[in-house]
Amino acid sequence: MLTTICDRFLLALQYKDYRNLWIANAFAGAASWALIIARGWLAYDITGGLLWSGIVTFAAMIPRLFATPLVGFLADRFDRQTLLRWTYTLNFLHNVALALLVMQGAISGAGGPWILMALSLLNGTLRTAQMTTTQSLVPNLVPKEHLMNAIALNQATQQGSRLVGALTILPLLSILGTSGVMVAFWLCSGFYAIGLIQVTRVTTRSTGVINKDQSFLRNLMEGFVYVYGRPQILAMVLLVLAHCAFTMSYESILPGISEEKLGAGSVGVSYLMAAVGGGALITSVFLAGIQNPKTRGILFLVFGISSGLGPIIMALSSSSFFSIAAAAAMGVNQAGFMTISHTIIQSLTDDSVRGRVSGVYSVHVGGSMAVTNMINAGFADIFTASSVMAVGGALFVIVIAFSIGSSALRRIYFPKLSATPMTA
Repeated sequence: MLTTICDRFLLALQYKDYRNLWIANAFAGAASWALIIARGWLAYDITGGLLWSGIVTFAAMIPRLFATPLVGFLADRFDRQTLLRWTYTLNFLHNVALALLVMQGAISGAGGPWILMALSLLNGTLRTAQMTTTQSLVPNLVPKEHLMNAIALNQATQQGSRLVGALTILPLLSILGTSGVMVAFWLCSGFYAIGLIQVTRVTTRSTGVINKDQSFLRNLMEGFVYVYGRPQILAMVLLVLAHCAFTMSYESILPGISEEKLGAGSVGVSYLMAAVGGGALITSVFLAGIQNPKTRGILFLVFGISSGLGPIIMALSSSSFFSIAAAAAMGVNQAGFMTISHTIIQSLTDDSVRGRVSGVYSVHVGGSMAVTNMINAGFADIFTASSVMAVGGALFVIVIAFSIGSSALRRIYFPKLSATPMTA
């Protein structure tokens, strides 16, 4: 029984390099989500408003809009493992610096929010480089027939790490209050140190293909040319953009949701994030065992509709129990949608441009989340966090309804049983 489960759901972990990278991603993801919670709450605590929480979250996410094209180019130009090693090293140093500044009280003054914003921008840039390079490297660590399993398990580290990151700092925030934020930053430093150790154990070396007869700018933009010249990939990227903007850009308003639904402040934020992470982890592991394209397509459509309904249910919940349950449901659907979409895009992409295509993907995903997080925080200060979530969910349900009219997306939602694996 155990062997059957491992062969179906944990297949990619039998490959040593993938396993080392998977562990590194798990620790880096936990650190990233813990930082989002801790930084957001610290900004909220020292300013008394959600706007600065939104600005800090925006600063951590906006690098995915401007940095990923360059990172994608670097992931195709240089050895991807070496590039990962540098991102982990620098992010470890960033976390140490952040913890020291909080320890010395430098963040609590008038300039504190600005310092926090600048460090969030640096962390977001490095995190963007790590995620884009990882997406480019994963397909090189497992056979092609195991790609869905590998991507699903990798998504489990990114989505499920919300659970680990949130639960890890929950005792710190509940027992120590605001001073627990400093300890959380030190803990995140340790997580990145472990990730760095694991990345150095990856021995696979891979690069993309850079045309030496073309200019730097032409090579840099090749990912956009590739994506925008292929209708099915472009349709997927734009659909994911809408999904992230309308259903996943809520980190900046979680303090408001916590106060409205749980009345629990920073501790409530951790509970909500942990619930999202728990649901995401379950779905990611479940999808690792799905191999039938027809089943995958139907699930993709179902997850899309449910992703829009989740925030609406959260907005309508009237008790702590139902709010936590709604958060878990959001994690289930969002992780399912993102895991399948990423798998489809990777299966359509040639390895020679994989880094740059991953960069284009991150531009759309991260850019939409960064901008919408800040917008949502501003609206939440005017209206309520719950109403903002409900409107976003409703808008995405409308997007999914219209998406069925796209022939490119219909071929993904309803593939024929006899269909061969998708190619570019």
